[in-house]
Amino acid sequence: MSVSMRDLDSAFQGAGQKAGIEIWRIENFLPVPVPKSSYGKFFMGDSYVILKTTTLKSGALRHDIHYWLGKNTTQDEAGAAAVKTVELDAALGGRAVQYREVQGHETEKFLSYFKPCIIPQEGGVASGFKHVEEEEHKTRLFVCRGKHVVHVKEVPFARSSLNHDDIFILDTKAKIFQFNGSNSSIQERAKALEVVQYIKDTYHDGKCEVAAIEDGKLMADAETGEFWGFFGGFAPLPRKTASEEDKTVGSHPTKLLSVEKGQAVPVEADSLTRELLETNKCYILDCGLEVFVWMGRSTPLDERKSASGAAEELIRASDRVKSHIIRVIEGFETVMFRSKFESWPLATNVAVSEDGRGKVAALLQRQGVNVKGLLKAAPVKEEPQPYIDCTGNLQVWLVNGQEKVLLPAADQSKFYSGDCYIFQYSYPGEDKEEYLIGTWFGKQSVEEERVSAVSLASKMVESMKFLAAQACIHEGSEPIQFFSIFQSFIVFKGGHSDGYKNYIAEKEIPNGTYTEDGVALFRVQGSGPENMQAIQVEAVGSSLNSSYCYILHSASTVFTWAGNLTSPDDQELVERQLDLIKPNLQSKPQKEGSESELFWELLGGKSEYPSQKISREPEGDPHLFSCTFAKGNLKVMEIYNFTQDDLMTEDIFILDCHSDIFVWVGQQVDTKTKLQALTIGEKFLEQDFLLENLSRETPIYIVMEGSEPPFFTRLFTWDSAKFTMHGNSFQRKLTIVKNGGTPVMDKPKRRTPVSYGGRSSVPDKSQRSRSMSFSPDRVRVRGRSPAFNALAATFENPNARNLSTPPPMVRKLYPKSVTPDSGKLASKSAAIAALTASFEQPPSARETIIPRSVKVSPPAPKSTPEPNLKENSMSSRLESLTIQEDVKEGEAEDEEGLPVYPYERLKVTSTDPVSEIDVTKRETYLSSEEFKEKFGMTKDAFYKLPKWKQNKLKMALQLF
Repeated sequence: MSVSMRDLDSAFQGAGQKAGIEIWRIENFLPVPVPKSSYGKFFMGDSYVILKTTTLKSGALRHDIHYWLGKNTTQDEAGAAAVKTVELDAALGGRAVQYREVQGHETEKFLSYFKPCIIPQEGGVASGFKHVEEEEHKTRLFVCRGKHVVHVKEVPFARSSLNHDDIFILDTKAKIFQFNGSNSSIQERAKALEVVQYIKDTYHDGKCEVAAIEDGKLMADAETGEFWGFFGGFAPLPRKTASEEDKTVGSHPTKLLSVEKGQAVPVEADSLTRELLETNKCYILDCGLEVFVWMGRSTPLDERKSASGAAEELIRASDRVKSHIIRVIEGFETVMFRSKFESWPLATNVAVSEDGRGKVAALLQRQGVNVKGLLKAAPVKEEPQPYIDCTGNLQVWLVNGQEKVLLPAADQSKFYSGDCYIFQYSYPGEDKEEYLIGTWFGKQSVEEERVSAVSLASKMVESMKFLAAQACIHEGSEPIQFFSIFQSFIVFKGGHSDGYKNYIAEKEIPNGTYTEDGVALFRVQGSGPENMQAIQVEAVGSSLNSSYCYILHSASTVFTWAGNLTSPDDQELVERQLDLIKPNLQSKPQKEGSESELFWELLGGKSEYPSQKISREPEGDPHLFSCTFAKGNLKVMEIYNFTQDDLMTEDIFILDCHSDIFVWVGQQVDTKTKLQALTIGEKFLEQDFLLENLSRETPIYIVMEGSEPPFFTRLFTWDSAKFTMHGNSFQRKLTIVKNGGTPVMDKPKRRTPVSYGGRSSVPDKSQRSRSMSFSPDRVRVRGRSPAFNALAATFENPNARNLSTPPPMVRKLYPKSVTPDSGKLASKSAAIAALTASFEQPPSARETIIPRSVKVSPPAPKSTPEPNLKENSMSSRLESLTIQEDVKEGEAEDEEGLPVYPYERLKVTSTDPVSEIDVTKRETYLSSEEFKEKFGMTKDAFYKLPKWKQNKLKMALQLF
C-alpha cells in the first residue's frame, strides 16, 4: 500500500508511539484530540476514534483502533470516523485491527478499556450544544448486563423498566440502590456493584449510602421499602418483553464477498480456505454478528475505504444494529477471523515488511515529529525468574504401579526418563506455609503410571483441603520454577518402576537404563548453580552441540567436552555436575575441534552435529479466559485487560502464558469440578483457542483461590486480602462498597506441614535444606569460594572429597557433641594467617557468584549417604551460616544494649550454648575487650571492613 502525506491527517502525527489509549472526536469531519481528563466520557451525538497501543513482550507495538458511534450521531460523522480509522491505520504502518462500535452494542474488548463502564451523556458537537452538569441531582435508572464487562444503559425511571432478568441501579440524591433481578447471576451482581462504585465516586464525590435490593424480598427491610417507595409502592413486576435490542441475531450462514469497485460480490466456493483471499483485493466475511473486512497487503488506501463503506451498507441494508464490523489486515488476522476458515496455514508466505511503517516514519520525521514509537520497540531483555522462594523443603516420590515410594534426599533430584514422579515442595509464603504438589512424566514413562501419578497427587491435594497448588510437568518442558526448586537436576535414561520394566519386557526392548559402568553422555545446561541440569542423551557424536558442554564417561574414564560457543560459566556448571555424576574421578577436558581419539571412539566415531541452543518456549503475553465445563465440553470466553477483580470465587479461569497454563479455581467451586481442573487445562491445550500451536506437554498449574503462588500473582496487581473475605463475589464487593473499601477478612493461620507415607513434609536430617535462593529483594549466594575451600580443607577429613556443591543437609547450630581433633586445631592458626593475607585482593564477582570447584587429592571412594546424619561437617555448618550472613548485608550490625556473654558460650562447639539470641550476629554479644582480643581489632574497625572480610574472620574464628 502506497502512503503519501495527503493520506495522513495532522491530528494523527505521533500517534501510537507508546502504550496507552488515545482518543479523537470527529468535529466538522476532522479528528480533534480529546483531553485525557475526558477519557471515558462519550456524548450520544458524537463519533470518536479510539487507539489502544499495547507493548508486547517481544518489544513490538500492537494497535487496536475502534471508532465509536453515538446513537444520535449523524451518518456523515459516522462515515468520517470510519474513513479516519483507515487513515490512522495507514499512519501506523497498516497492521492494526479496526472495530466499529455502536452505542449500546460495544464489544467487550472496547468496554474493557474503560472499566467499570461507560455511561454516554446527552449532547454533542453536531447537535449544537454541550452537555451541562445539572445543579440539581436528577434521579436516574440504569440497566446493567454482563458477567465480565458491564453494558450500562439509562432507561426510563418507571416500574415498567424493571424485570426479573437484569440488574438495575437507581441513582437518587441521597442513596444508590442496586436492584438484583431474581434470575441474575452472582457474578453479574458483583460486576454491577463496580458500576455503583463508579456512580458514587463520579456523581456523589464518594459520599452517599449504598443499598442492595433483592427481587422477591418484598418489604423485608426498610431499604427495600424505601426503594419501592420511589416507584409508588411495591407491585408485581411485569414479564419482560423482548425489545429490538434484546433480540438475538439468528443463525446466519457465513458468506464470503469480494469488494469490486465499492460493491460486495459473493464468492462462489465449496468451502472457506485461505487460498480464496488474494493479496491485491479486499473481502467481506459476513458471519452475522461479526462482519469482517479483510484487506490485502497490496490494496491501496482508497480501496480499503470503499471496502469499509460496503460493509457499513451491508449492515444498514439488513438492519442489523448489533453486528460488529471488524477490519483486519493480511498477515495480522485475528484468531476469530482465522477460526472461520476450514484451513488456515500456520505461517503464510506474505512478505510483511516494515516498508509501510518506515515510509510513514520518514514522512513524519521531516515534519519534526518524534517517530521512535512507529518502529518496533526494543525487546525487553530479562533473565527468566522463578518467582518462588527456594529455601523451602522438598520431598520426592517414585510412582511404582499404583503406589508411591519416597526417595532419599541424595536421589530426589535424579530422575529416570522411563518413570513418573510426584514432588511436594513447601515454602514460606506471606503469612502461611505454601505448598506445591506436582507430577513429572518421563518421555519413556507408561500411560498407566502417568494416570496413577495424577491420581495420587490429586489425592494429596484433596487431603490438604485444596490448599496446595498443583503442577503437571513433562520431561523437556519443565518450567523455571521446577529447576529452581530442584537446583541440580539430572535425567537418566531408562527407569526402575514396575510399569517401565513390564513395558520393555512385553515389547522385548533392551533395557537401556543408566549404569555407572556403562558409556553415557550428558548434556549440561542451566543458568547457574541454582538452576542446572544434566540430561542423558544418546552416546553418539550427533548428540553434541557447539552451544553446550557435555560429560562423557565409560566406567572409570571421564571426559568433559566444551563447545566453541559455550562460556566459562557454562564450563563451570560441568564441574559442578561432575561432582554429582562421577564424584571420585578426574576428568579429561576436551575442547571442540581438538578431541582425543578415545573420545570419538566412545561415541562411535565422528559425525555432524548442530550448533544452535535448544530454545524453550518464551513466555507469551498472558490471556485470561473464563471457563464453563460440562459433559466433557469446554467453553471459554476471553477477558480483555484483566485484573484480579475479574477472578470470581464461583468460577474457574485459565491464564494462558503460552509457556505455562494456570487453571485458577475459586473457593466456592464445588469439589467435583475442582477435581476436574487438570482435565480442564488439558482440554484447553487440546482445543488451542488462540490458535497459537500450543504443545500438549505445556506445564499446567492448578491454582486454588487463597493459595496463589507468587509466580501466578506476579501477573496481576495483587491484593491477597481480597480473597480472605467472607461470602460470594457479590457479598464481598458489597462489603467493600458499603464500608468504603474496608474488607472483612478471615485471616488464615499459618498451616502446619502435612505428612504422607509416615514422613513429615519438614524433612529430617537426611532431607534437603536450602541455604538461600531467589527472592526479588535478596541477593542469591550459592556454593563456596576458592578461599573458603582452602580454609575449610583444614577442618575436614583429608580423605573426604571437597565438593563444589556441598551435599544437602539441615543446618544445625548447636550439635550435641563436636570434638575437633588436635590435628585440625594445630592447623587453624596457619589457615587464618593465610586467610588474612588474602584480604589484599577482594574476590572477583565471578568467584562469588559461581565459585570454581576445588578437587582434593587423593580421591576417596564414593560412600552411600546414611539416612540420618548424626553430625555435620564443620565446614558445611560454617558455609551454611556464612552464606546466610552474606544475604543480610546492609542490615544493622552493631546492636546496642545487648547482654554480654563469654566467648566460649558463643562458639558453635560450645557444650553450654547461649539460647534465645540472634545466632547470626554472635559477635555483637562479645564485650569490647574480648572482641578486640579475638578479632585483633575494635568493633568499629571490624564493621568498616568489607562484608566478605567480616564473614571470613567470623568463620575462621568459629563464631559461625
